[in-house]
Amino acid sequence: MLEKTFDVVVLGGGSGGYAAALRSAQLGRTVALIEKDKLGGTCLHRGCIPTKALLHAGEVADTTRAASRYGVGAAFTGIDMTGVLGYLQGVVEKNWKGLDGLIRSRGIEVVDGVGRLVGPTSVRVGDTVYTGTDAVLATGSRPRSLSGIGVDGDRILTSEHALALTDLPDSAVVLGGGVIGCEFASAWHSLGVEVTVVEALPRLVPLEDEASSRLLERAFRRRGIQTRLGLRVGGVDAAADGVRVTLTDGTALEADVVLVAIGREAVVDDLGYEQQGVLLDRGTVVADEFCRTAVPHLYAVGDLLPTLQLAHVGFAEGILAAEHAAGLDVTPIDYPGVPRVTYSSPEVASVGLTETQARERYGDGVGTVSYDLSGNGKSAILGTQGAVKLVAAPDGTVVGAHIVGDRVGELIAEAQLIVNWQAVAEDVASLVHPHPTQGEAIGEAHLLLAGRPLHVHE
Repeated sequence: MLEKTFDVVVLGGGSGGYAAALRSAQLGRTVALIEKDKLGGTCLHRGCIPTKALLHAGEVADTTRAASRYGVGAAFTGIDMTGVLGYLQGVVEKNWKGLDGLIRSRGIEVVDGVGRLVGPTSVRVGDTVYTGTDAVLATGSRPRSLSGIGVDGDRILTSEHALALTDLPDSAVVLGGGVIGCEFASAWHSLGVEVTVVEALPRLVPLEDEASSRLLERAFRRRGIQTRLGLRVGGVDAAADGVRVTLTDGTALEADVVLVAIGREAVVDDLGYEQQGVLLDRGTVVADEFCRTAVPHLYAVGDLLPTLQLAHVGFAEGILAAEHAAGLDVTPIDYPGVPRVTYSSPEVASVGLTETQARERYGDGVGTVSYDLSGNGKSAILGTQGAVKLVAAPDGTVVGAHIVGDRVGELIAEAQLIVNWQAVAEDVASLVHPHPTQGEAIGEAHLLLAGRPLHVHE
C-alpha cells in the first residue's frame, strides 16, 4: 500500500471541499483534493448553475411571449430542449474548466477516485492512502425521496433527472414546495409544462417569512401554477402513460411525471466515518462551531452538516475549516446572517430573522414595514410585482429583510450588510440610492421604517 502525506487532505471536490483546498493552499499548506466525479460537485454540475441556466431559458421564453407588450415584434415558436441543454451544459463546462484550472494552478494534487476514511485523517483511494496533518470531509448530499416512492428516472424523477430531460412532459406534479420544488415549477411552467406543486406544510417556501410565502403563492396563481398546500402524499402509482398521485385528502392528481423535490440528504454511508469515530445525528455529521468533528484534526463542511444547504454556506465553512486548521484566529459563521434566495419567478430573497422569529426573540416590541414594488420605477419597467419587508428589533436595529420580485436576488447583498452590520433605519434612510433601480426599494423601505416615507401614501 502506497502512502502519501500532506498538510491537508480533502475528501470531496464540491463547494465546501474545493473552498477548503483553495484556502489551505493559499495559506501555504500542501493539499490533496479527492473527488470521484468532476470538481465543482452538485452545485456546479447538478444544482445551482444548471438550474439557474434552466430558469434563465424560461425567462427568455416568457419575455418572447410577452414581446408585443414592449412594442417588439417577435414570434414564439416553441422550446428546443436540445438547444436548452446545449446552452446549459455550455455554461457548466465553462465554469468547470475555469475551476479545474484554478485548483491545479494552486499546486493542489487532485486525486480522481472514490475515497474512504481509513484513519483519523487518512483517506484511501484504490491502493494509495492519503494522510494529512488535518483532513476535511466534504462528500456533499444527494436527492432525498419519500418512503415507498420508487424513483425510476422515467416517470418519477429527482432534480438530477429533471436537468437531463431531452423532452419536456406536458404535465408534472412537483412534490415539495421548498426552494428546489419552486424553482423547477417556475422553470417548467415557463417552458410550457402544466405544473402542480404539492407541499405538506401550509405554505410555499415554508422557511421564509409568511409574507414572502403569500406573495409567491399569489404570483404562482397569476402565472397558472397550481398549488396544493397542507397535504401529504398517500401514494404514487406510475404506469406507461403517466403517474397518479394520491393525496391525504382523498383527491388524486394525474400527470406525465412526478418530480420528488423534498430536499437532500448527506452522503455519509459506507465511507468509514463512524468506524473512525465521527459522530452522526439524524444522518448528518456532528461538528462544533469551527466545523471540527469529534475526531481531532478532522473537519466536516457543506451539506454534511445540519446547517443551510447552500453553496455559499459550503464556501464559508470550507474557508473556516481551512483557516482554523492552519491555526488562524477565526470567527464562527453567523448562520442567520447568511442570505438566502429562491430563484423562481418571482424570486424570494431574505436575510436575518423572519417576523415570527423576531417576535419569539424580542417580544411585542418588534417593528415591521412593507414597501410595495408597485411604487418602484425600475420594477414597473420590468413588469414585476412584490415587496420589501423589513423586521426591526425594539431598539430599531434591522434584524431581517425579506424581498419578493423578479431579479431581487441581486438586492439581498445590500440587505445582508444592513442586517449583519446592525444598522438602524435612519442609517440606511440617509443613503442616496441611484434612480431608477430596484435597489431604491431598499432605501424607500428604510425611509418608511424611519417614519418619513417618500413615495408612499401616508
